[in-house]
This record gives sequence, structure tokens and C-alpha cells, in this order.
Amino acid sequence: MMHRFPGGVDGEKVHQKRLPRGAPPWVETVRVHFPRYGRYADELCVTELASVIWAVQMSCVEFHPWNSRRLDTEKPDEWRIDLDPMPGASFDTVRKVALVVRDVLDELGAVGFPKTSGGKGLHIYVRILAEWGFSDVRRGAHAFAREVERRADGLVDLNWWRKDRDPESVFVDYNQNARDHTIRSAYSVIGVPEGRVSTPIRWDEVADVDPREFTIATVPARFAEVGDLHATIDDNVFDLTPLLEWAERDSQDIPDLDE
Repeated sequence: MMHRFPGGVDGEKVHQKRLPRGAPPWVETVRVHFPRYGRYADELCVTELASVIWAVQMSCVEFHPWNSRRLDTEKPDEWRIDLDPMPGASFDTVRKVALVVRDVLDELGAVGFPKTSGGKGLHIYVRILAEWGFSDVRRGAHAFAREVERRADGLVDLNWWRKDRDPESVFVDYNQNARDHTIRSAYSVIGVPEGRVSTPIRWDEVADVDPREFTIATVPARFAEVGDLHATIDDNVFDLTPLLEWAERDSQDIPDLDE
């Protein structure tokens, strides 16, 4: 999905699922379906730099990919852990929760690849076997979030309704793994005047990282120095089975947002 700002980042944001008419014939797409509405969309597939340049020329600032690939869009191969702070939560609280996440991932034998969200949160990506549908991946993600909540000493609140959550807590947003839910890609710019960038980081940077330091002015030099910190994600594939076993153990009756 492209998030476009035709009037600049101070103006209205346009959520563009479908490739605009008049796109060059070489821009690649994939057709995704929305069974609930009986519709489909031909969405952009970024396969080369020219696709990025074309999208930017179309006023796209943020790139929000699905967590599945076009070979089989119904089988996600990426589990996304979104640490979403409530308005009263400090970034230090987000850091503490991130370290709990790392500990639970280590116990599972899963390798998490953290990045700043570009906003006030953190994202952790885990490559998974593309053997389950969105509903199962979301169930596993919810079971993981519950385990983090148990260990986080009150810092995490998974109440379904935002109004019911502790205003100083962090929500581990397992819903980002539901079908057609997307978050900013690594290295995507966020649509704010200072041009912050959703930037991969090392785990040893979590304790003192300041997301405001990662902008279109600073990230190129950082990339030249440290390289792509997510480059080895495909070498660390996790089997989701333990999380599905946790979900069965918890037997949580949660609303199903999937198609």
C-alpha cells in the first residue's frame, strides 16, 4: 500500500491500495482479494529502484507492504511484533518491553529483527515458514503478546478497546498480522516534516536509541557505515508451531478480524 501526500506532508494523506491509472507498463503489481467486500486490488510490487522513484513521483512518502509475498499472498512469511505505546507511555517503557520481547524470542529460538517505527514505537520482524494463513499467524502473535504481557510487570496492556487500556502502557499489537493490515517497511520515510525514517537497529542499541535521530538526512550515512541490519532475516526462519501450541494452551476467545 502506498501512503501518498499530494499536498505535502502537512496535508491530507491518501491510502492508495490500487495502482493509479496511467502507471508505466513496467511497474509490477500483484492482485490481492478482499473476500469480505467481494473486491480486489492490483497493488504495487517494488521489484527495482525505478518502482520506488515512480511511486515517489506520485507523491508516495510511506511504503506499507503486506507480510506475504506475491507468490502466495494468502500465506504470510513475516510475523510482525508492533510495540504501540499509549499516549502516556514513555519511550523508555517501549524499550523495556522490547527487551522482554527479545527474551521470549530467545527462549523460542526465534531471531527478531528490530527497527524504529518512525513514530513513538518499535517493530520487531521475524521471518516464518509460509505454511499458515493470516488467521493462524495472528493467533500465534496474540499468544506471544500474552506471554510478553505476563512477564512485563504491568507495562503491557492487551485490552481489546483502546479506551480500556492503561494510558501509560504499551500495546503489543498482534492485529498487525491480520489480513490486509500493513505497517511501514524498513527504511520507509514517515510523513512528517522532519522526514523521520523507520530504521533497522541492533538489539544492543535498544537501550539508548532515539528514533528522532533517524531522518532522511542521517540514515544514508548510517547505512553506509553499518549496512543493512535486516539483510540476514531470510537466513533465520522460524516455525510457528510453538506459538500455535501456546494459543491452544491459552484458549483465548478473541474477535476474528480476518476475512
